[in-house]
Amino acid sequence: MTGKQTSRRDFLKTAAAGAAMLPMPAIAQGAPGQLVVVGGGFAGATCARFVKRIDPRISVTLVEPNATFIACPFSNGVIAGLRDLKAQEFNYDKLAADQIALSAASATGVDTGGRSVTLNNGARLPYDRLVLAPGIDIRWDGLPGYNEAAVERMPHAWKAGEQTLLLRRQLEAMPDGGTVVISAPANPFRCPPGPYERASLIAYYLKTKKPKSKLILLDAKDAFSKQRLFQNAWKELYPNLEWVSLSSGGKVTSVEPASKTAVTDFSRHQAAVANIIPPQKAARVADLAQVADRSGWCPVDAMTFESKQQPNIHVIGDAAIMGAMPKSAFSANAQAKVCAAAVAKLLAGEKPVEPRLINTCYSVVAPDYGITVAGAYRPKDGVLVDAEGGGVSPIDAPASTRAAEARYADGWFNTITTEVFG
Repeated sequence: MTGKQTSRRDFLKTAAAGAAMLPMPAIAQGAPGQLVVVGGGFAGATCARFVKRIDPRISVTLVEPNATFIACPFSNGVIAGLRDLKAQEFNYDKLAADQIALSAASATGVDTGGRSVTLNNGARLPYDRLVLAPGIDIRWDGLPGYNEAAVERMPHAWKAGEQTLLLRRQLEAMPDGGTVVISAPANPFRCPPGPYERASLIAYYLKTKKPKSKLILLDAKDAFSKQRLFQNAWKELYPNLEWVSLSSGGKVTSVEPASKTAVTDFSRHQAAVANIIPPQKAARVADLAQVADRSGWCPVDAMTFESKQQPNIHVIGDAAIMGAMPKSAFSANAQAKVCAAAVAKLLAGEKPVEPRLINTCYSVVAPDYGITVAGAYRPKDGVLVDAEGGGVSPIDAPASTRAAEARYADGWFNTITTEVFG
């Protein structure tokens, strides 16, 4: 990242719309074809809508078992008592109005040779192209002691919904003077700045509601996204927030749910409230479709997001390996637009254009304190690499700039959710 203020300002103008930087193709002249999209989050819902806008003749079916989508961005504010979970909830009514067929079911099988998806209701959906946007699953074998039963005592809250509310309730019930422990995993995982925003907003909650309490952030890394910006903010706002890096013994090697204890190589941290963010992988349908590699994630071609494991299947959003581009809602939205354009071209027998993509990650450190990182990306040798542009918030920005960036974060969330679901 160059960090140049002029390029960053121009960058954020484009970023406000959540746009991928590519031309929209003309309506295809060939046979329209059948597209099935699995997963109705920021990636899947965007792709379904944009394919239909590019060529209304393409038959698009969105497979999503949940009638309501609960957004992860801004859910840290719910945990800190700054937002209601209802503000994170969106439905698919507008997608149905766009003539997208909605299938309220789960994918239970993918026949890659016969090009069909089997659903848990017994239906079989044929496809010419399949887009998988399934998001993440927890790697239950990734952290000793952390299993599906442990989440009731040590919630991860890395999928928004009941886990979000559980962590919030635990914080509310904790006596003043208690210790909150958060563990952050090694890369890659959904939303790289997310653990540090969460630590910030929980620290804000403790400062304003339970000032005798403290927060310990145990980290499996020595470096993280927007590190200087976060640490400067913590020094200024949250002296009771302690970050323990990998080199200082911060990697959690096991957990003991009964006592809410996080174990590292050098110490044991017993918590009143323990938020364990565990290792992750692509959701289960990636294995069903045989598009995940040994890492648990899905390698794709950066020009079209077509799987490198299986032809005619594309993977977008958090489940995919995107090279330099991080796993974020903004990235998912941008990738979905590129994928939609590529799918329309491929169904028409045409060659996709080379895209340029952008990503912006807003983090709210306090209600009136926002920080940002932005990046630009282009395909090279089948993966996405950094391109010119982007940058980070100024280190020495005044309070007015921090407050403005918090407002920009609100504006971005409203814009992207309106575009995808509204």
